[in-house]
Amino acid sequence: MNEPMRRTRVTRRAVAIAVALAALAGTAEATMLKVGDPFPSWKLPDHTGKTVASSDLAGKTYLLWYYPKAMTPGCTLEGQRLRDRNDELTQLGLTILGVSFDEQETNAEFVKQEGFPFALLSDHDATLATQVGAASARLQPVPRRVSYLVGPEGKVIKVYEDVDPASHAAEVARDLRDVAAAKEKAKAATE
Repeated sequence: MNEPMRRTRVTRRAVAIAVALAALAGTAEATMLKVGDPFPSWKLPDHTGKTVASSDLAGKTYLLWYYPKAMTPGCTLEGQRLRDRNDELTQLGLTILGVSFDEQETNAEFVKQEGFPFALLSDHDATLATQVGAASARLQPVPRRVSYLVGPEGKVIKVYEDVDPASHAAEVARDLRDVAAAKEKAKAATE
């Protein structure tokens, strides 16, 4: 075998190994935050190009839902269910934010196509995803389908590690009602 052919073969093998390692890194168990943990500070661009930051949400309750890929069946269903319950969830004091590794333009198309009344954020370098367990490595091609309910103090209220796209919105609404009832009960106990 001549030298150029040998180098090409070695290069292809190195690329194949690198791709395999990246795939394996993406399947390692990601570490999820726990209820009561402070949610990391973040700044991400939304589908319009505006930067949204966790500091913008201080004093508010928000749902950060990671979805693998815009305009795919499961992600579309999950987004539609959140959209369809948006008024109810907003009345319960919730701000909804979707997050994926998709670029701003793709998220903008997704918002337009589905009429989403909430922002879709781009964590295209997986910085936040790796901090919150939505990805185990920055080279992971798509995030895991996980969500966090974050309270007004910036702490995790609820962790959704195994999200069912069809029932997630209903689950979030139920949990928000439970949180409100617990607050009312605690308030009544102190009076």
